[in-house]
Amino acid sequence: MVLRIRLTDTDIGQVQVAKRPDPLWELLLAAHMLQTQDAAPVFNTWRREVRTRLSAPSRRLLALAPAQGYSPDFLTPAEAADGLESGLEAIRRTPLSRVHHELHALPPARRNLPWAKALANGAAADLGRLTDGMSLFLQQAVSPYWPAIERQLTADRDRRAGAVLHGGVDHLLATLHPDAVWQPPVLLVRNTPIERDLHLRGRGLKILPSFFCWRHPVVLRDPDLPPVLVLPIEHDPRWVLHTASRKQQQVAALIGRTRAALLEATARSQCTTDLARQIHTSASCTSEHLKVLREAGLITTRREGVAAIHTLSPLGRCLLDGVPQRSD
Repeated sequence: MVLRIRLTDTDIGQVQVAKRPDPLWELLLAAHMLQTQDAAPVFNTWRREVRTRLSAPSRRLLALAPAQGYSPDFLTPAEAADGLESGLEAIRRTPLSRVHHELHALPPARRNLPWAKALANGAAADLGRLTDGMSLFLQQAVSPYWPAIERQLTADRDRRAGAVLHGGVDHLLATLHPDAVWQPPVLLVRNTPIERDLHLRGRGLKILPSFFCWRHPVVLRDPDLPPVLVLPIEHDPRWVLHTASRKQQQVAALIGRTRAALLEATARSQCTTDLARQIHTSASCTSEHLKVLREAGLITTRREGVAAIHTLSPLGRCLLDGVPQRSD
């Protein structure tokens, strides 16, 4: 079956490649991938590790994200482009009527789970429990592997940006994916679950490369939501081997995965907001971890206007590199 994305001249002028990965799309598609045996050379090691790590609250997401077929659109709000916390807050604000409607589209075996039925008929507290579980899922299934994932996503975005530079939007749309065929003003996406037309009506189109998207491009079911086309990238089958060195694993065992990831990220002198986005935690949680690292002498913090810039200290560098600190 074919999805026909119909672009006007205005839409073509508003086609854009996402500036950064979307944490909730990666979370949702990771949940899909975890429930399949697809792409064994690329994902089997990851699946084996993650399945031993998931907690009960984080496993709830798997019921809402079947490997095949529909997943509720409210799980991937457009606000997640501004970071994880913005996306989770948007989920918590989802109108109950929409939650009920979208959960009803799931297969009966999934929507009739007691907690799913309570979610469909519940209040804000139920959505809060769901987003808490989603945050845990991200920490357990995605965040430990993020440096390797981000490297491949950055390479894909750079390639697509190069397509725009060399041939404009026409060339970008013509080289998106083997299943996507650009026949101006229509982008044909083959091998989709349903046959339909998506009229952009001047809203533009966001192109979102995704690490956990596999085989075919993905779109939202609701045509009235901000249009996004999620695309698979080319994967290095050895990616999981490069997620963390033995020394980094030892640091994580010593101070915890989140603080270890935060410590490594501060090697590139970043503000609190950027660090929170990079390691997929809230700004408040990131601030608490930064305070602990600073009090331990592993990072330093300076003010630049209203922003706090955090940098790896010499002691922090020695810890990451496994080199004893000199005492001159």
